[in-house]
Amino acid sequence: MLKSSKLKLRAVEPEDLDLMYLIENDTELWPCGQASVPFSYYALKQYIAESSNDFFHDRQLRLVLETAEGTSVGFVDLQNYDPLHHRAEVGIVVVPEQQRKGLATEALRLLAKYVSAHLGIHQLYALVPQDNSASLALFKKCGYKETATLQDWLNSPKGWQSVVVYQLVF
Repeated sequence: MLKSSKLKLRAVEPEDLDLMYLIENDTELWPCGQASVPFSYYALKQYIAESSNDFFHDRQLRLVLETAEGTSVGFVDLQNYDPLHHRAEVGIVVVPEQQRKGLATEALRLLAKYVSAHLGIHQLYALVPQDNSASLALFKKCGYKETATLQDWLNSPKGWQSVVVYQLVF
């Protein structure tokens, strides 16, 4: 369910600390999330150690994107899980040198199959910066429907940015 011929989604391991440190401290990505200060190795190591890896308990889940060759190339996250309405927000990041190889598309496909079959999720949604054409195209390609635009949603170094809401309903 979490594996194809080109990609596997797996739980985060302590060996993923360097990749997590690299991605979490990429200031270009900060406006898309909640980060505004760097993360230490210690804090990320604690996050990995203390995660129960129970989606229903943590109300979030981070999975590693691992290629068929065994290389970790990014993460896909479920967050803001709402147990009453059976929905969660999805976010995805792939390291730049592995982008445009279909890995994000495959990861979102695997994730959708998994959450609908095993987690009882009725809907996934993504908030995509309006100027992120690659991510806009990715979510469309994966069957997500554009349902709204949230004006001035993100405060970034470029100024206020609007986001497009994409939803995938099962």
